[in-house]
Amino acid sequence: MHKVQLSYQLSAERSPNALIRNPLLDLLHAVREHGSISGAARHLGLSYRHVWGALKDAEQSLGHPLIVWEKGQRALLTEFGQKLLWAERQAQARLAPQIEALRGDIERALAMAFDDNAHVLVLYASHDAALAALRQHTAPGGLHMDIRFMGSVDAIAALNAGRCQMAGFHTLERPGSDSQAALAYRRQLKPGLHKLIGFSFRMQGLLVARGNPLGITSLPDLLRPGLRYINRASGTGTRVLLDELLAQQRIDPAGIHGYATQEPSHAAVAQAVASGAADAGLGIEAAALEKGLDFIALVRERYHLVCLKSALTQPPVLALLQALQSRAWAATLAQLPGYSAEGAQSGQVLALRAHLPWWRYRQEKTTHSAQDLKPQKISSRPGK
Repeated sequence: MHKVQLSYQLSAERSPNALIRNPLLDLLHAVREHGSISGAARHLGLSYRHVWGALKDAEQSLGHPLIVWEKGQRALLTEFGQKLLWAERQAQARLAPQIEALRGDIERALAMAFDDNAHVLVLYASHDAALAALRQHTAPGGLHMDIRFMGSVDAIAALNAGRCQMAGFHTLERPGSDSQAALAYRRQLKPGLHKLIGFSFRMQGLLVARGNPLGITSLPDLLRPGLRYINRASGTGTRVLLDELLAQQRIDPAGIHGYATQEPSHAAVAQAVASGAADAGLGIEAAALEKGLDFIALVRERYHLVCLKSALTQPPVLALLQALQSRAWAATLAQLPGYSAEGAQSGQVLALRAHLPWWRYRQEKTTHSAQDLKPQKISSRPGK
């Protein structure tokens, strides 16, 4: 059975003919109506050679003759050619309402591209419930957030490679220069080239079964024999945070059963605990509540947005800054479990060194370009 591939064109006006056009069927219809290859070519504004070659190619591809090729005789469609035209007319008539609805949906979506007051901002970011809420919050005002969730390290690498306009990652408040966060992100960020944008504070903690039947209260409990932990992937911000907290408490990751078992998101960690595949995992409170789990708060962290300094004057970025500074957004963020805008300086442009004190310069720093930045490979070995 041959497969159908759909495509469409943009034009100033709609065609009054078939809802979905197929070049081959247009050729067959023209040949039937005009009785010759040359007549069909003139009607379609094509060359004889083009029409003849297209029909021959189609016959070879479909494995059936389409035209009765007899020199000096009126061009006729074969029975297979007639059946193709008939079947296409039946499909167009039967599916006309659905085709018209699809065309209308595409036209409405593409209309945004022609609206000077509408903007699209491409954001690669560590998984976060507030960003999903932000996408819904900004859309009615004409700012459409094209968000792709991935690990924090990969998100910043995508920003430096020019694949997005902004990246999202998270750290403890003012992490030290010898911290796991500094190890993960410092080489990818450059003062003077990048600018932080305040976004939110959020709580991270342990997701455990409802009622906390195992009585888990802190990270040292993860060392209990038989307790199963579910981790995040290397390069994610939550994995960096866990390693930071373990190092602070001098806990050897090798003693945690399940440290090497990874899931890609907060939601996936919550699902693993809810299904009984694991007893605990580090994540955000919103993910715990969505799956009916208990949440053992451990630490408050700051979620950062970052962009190139040169992007600050771009209309999508300016629209985002305005939205983040609004009272409406602060109210929306306050309703999310575990989130707070208070003190987060949402929508404010911040200097890197003011919140990530990782750089010391003996003399004036030189200007960097995005091409100078290479993603840092984060080791997946315990404690790294």
